[in-house]
Order: sequence, then C-alpha cells, then structure tokens
Amino acid sequence: MASDPGVALRRGSAPHAGVDSPVVDGAAPEPGRAVGLDGIRGLAALYVVVHHCWLVSFHGYPANTGPAWLGWLVYGHLAVVVFIVLSGFSLAIAPARRGWRLGGTVRFAQRRAWRILPPYWAALIFSLIIAWTVTPQLHSGPPTGRSVIVYGLLLQDVATAPIPNGAFWSIAVEAELYLIFPLLVLMRRRLSTAAVLAAVTVPVVAMGLLRPGMATADKLTGVAPQFAPLFAVGVLAAGVVAARDRIRRMPWPWLAALAAAPVVVLIILNGSVWTVRHYFWIDLAVSPAIALLLAGVATHRPGPFVRLLATRPLRRLGSYSYSLYLLHVPIVLGISRTIATHVAPGLPAFWVTLGLGVPISLLTARWFAAIFEIPFQRYRSWASLRSAAQARLGVRQLPTAGSGASQRRPAGLALGRESL
Repeated sequence: MASDPGVALRRGSAPHAGVDSPVVDGAAPEPGRAVGLDGIRGLAALYVVVHHCWLVSFHGYPANTGPAWLGWLVYGHLAVVVFIVLSGFSLAIAPARRGWRLGGTVRFAQRRAWRILPPYWAALIFSLIIAWTVTPQLHSGPPTGRSVIVYGLLLQDVATAPIPNGAFWSIAVEAELYLIFPLLVLMRRRLSTAAVLAAVTVPVVAMGLLRPGMATADKLTGVAPQFAPLFAVGVLAAGVVAARDRIRRMPWPWLAALAAAPVVVLIILNGSVWTVRHYFWIDLAVSPAIALLLAGVATHRPGPFVRLLATRPLRRLGSYSYSLYLLHVPIVLGISRTIATHVAPGLPAFWVTLGLGVPISLLTARWFAAIFEIPFQRYRSWASLRSAAQARLGVRQLPTAGSGASQRRPAGLALGRESL
C-alpha cells in the first residue's frame, strides 16, 4: 500500500456505504430491527472524519509523525473493516429471519440501487465542483470527463481516472459485494456456516499466500479481495438474530474481546508501518471479533454499551453516516489546503482542520441527507417520492379515475415512514 496521505485518502479509510439505516433522523428504531447498529455506524463514520483530519495534518503515513497520543488515529482503514462486516450483517438480518430466503434477486438489486445511487451521484457532483473550484484531491489532477464516466458508473476499482473524491473507492467495493450477496444467502440456506465461510475464505487466503507482497488494495485498481470474506463473516453472523435462545445467550461480547486481543497486541507491538503493510491479514484476523461484537449488540449485550449506542444523538448520527462519508473528504481537504495553511504545520494545523472540518462535515452531511438520502429511505419509488414532495409543497394532486375532485395529501401521510 502506498505510504503517502493522498493514496491513503483514496484507499485507506472510508466507511461502509449504502447500508440500510434502522432509524431516520434519530427516530425510535423500527420493531424487529437490531438496536445499536446505527450507533456503531455513526461512531465509525465520525472516527473516519477525524482520521482524515489527522492524515492531512501530519505527513509520512503510515508512520505516525504526529504526537504519540494521537497515534490511535493512524488506523482509519480499520473503519473500512467495521463497515464491510456491518454491511453484510445488516443486509442479512431479514433473510436470516426468513430461513435464509432473499425474497428476489432483482428486487434486492433494485432496492440497493435506490438506496445508494441517488446520494452517491449527488455527492459526485458536489465533489467535482470542489475539485474544480477549490482544490483537487491529493496527488491527483483535476477530474476530467473520464472521471465523470468512470466514477458515475462505479468503475473506479477497475479503471483509473483523476480522482474527484478519495473515499469513493469503497462505494464500488460495496457494489461488487452486493453482486455476491444473493449467492451467499443461497449457499447459507443449503450449506452450513463453516462450509460457506471456507468457500469464500480459502481462495482469498491462497491468493494472499501466493502473493506475499499483496497490500490492502491493488495499487492500480483498488480491488480488495479480503473484503469478500469480511462481508461473508458479517452475513453469517446475522444468523444469531434468528437462532435458538441457547445460541443467543452465548457471551458474544466476551468472545469478541478474546478474538480481538491477539490482533490488538500485534498492532501495538509492531507499530503502524508494519500494520498498514499487513492490512490484508489484519483485516481477515480482526473481522471475526467485529462480527462477534455485532452479534452481541444484536442480542442486546453488553447492556450499557447497547443503551449508549441507542441514544438519540448516536442514532441520529448513524442515520446520516452515509452522507457524512460521501462528503467529508472534499470538505476536510479544502479546509486543510486553504484555511489551515495560515497556521503552523503539524498540531496547530490539525486543531484548525479538526475544529472546522468535523462540525462543517456534520452539518453539511445532515442537510445533504435530508435532501438526497433520507427521502430515498422513506419512499421506495419515484412515484411515491414525487407524491410526497408535491404534498409537502402543497401542490394539488391530479384527480384519478373515480377519485372525484382534486385532493391535497398532507406530507406526513404521503406513504408513512417507509425505510429501505
């Protein structure tokens, strides 16, 4: 993996994108949804923003050239692991409760596209404007027409082009994982958990052994083969929500701690440079611990942690975490290259970037989500979305056959609070 911050911004730490949010704008979770997942999503997204504030302020990544007490901000890539496992877990909860039946591959694909593409395309336009008018991405020239095509079609992990937003690579990764999700569900219905995990993991491990120098992502394309087992681990862990009480009562948080301990020790003993150069194996090693933690949260343990995750501020943060991911890199980079240049480099620049980048990213993401993300969670088609928008604006609906006079439908009653 390249060691400069620009490549790190592109490859190193982007949160999961496109996972369904259990709540909308901090509302109470819907019945049957796993409480706490949105809180994890929100905290991981916030960590990524702070990580990028650190990344543009202290150069020399993957070495920690900043204060030692900020060393925990080096590992923004591990948020990717959390989001990938969480993505598989969240998507698999409903099929697991239905006996591992997806409910239609085409319907699944349509729902995924409806969920992730509208805010992604809007964020692409935003990123292009910032790159053309304020500052391009680190170590990348201004975006071109090729950039619009490649990134607009989610081809950035198989084709190269000037980068409009360094975090967009993971959206393409998610899209690739969505292609194998129906197959994983089908395999789990017909095979055991161990068999499915072996079928996905063994080829990836063999690939890593045959290519010892393999980094987290291919230097040219961004393909990250180890993310497939990560995603599969999350999918399989979701089976806990539909398991017998004996399985649900297992000490999942303690098992997660035991699984995470060896990885944490390795990272502490070997340092950031070694860790980043071995992310391929670190990702695979830490994913079981994350899956076990998600199983614990889904079964409401540990209680204090789940209650914290279910608080209104964290639920609200999680409800627009996808928008926060999509927008924060151009904002943080713009602040770093304009305002933060007026103070001393290093820690002063970090405080300025952090103090401005975090609140501006949060406020912008919440506004953006209200327009481009949350409406697509509530309404499942252009017709219902258009009807709700017209109702909110007070536009009279055209009469339909047998409906009599024109009607005005209150916005809050348009289609209820439907969530993808």
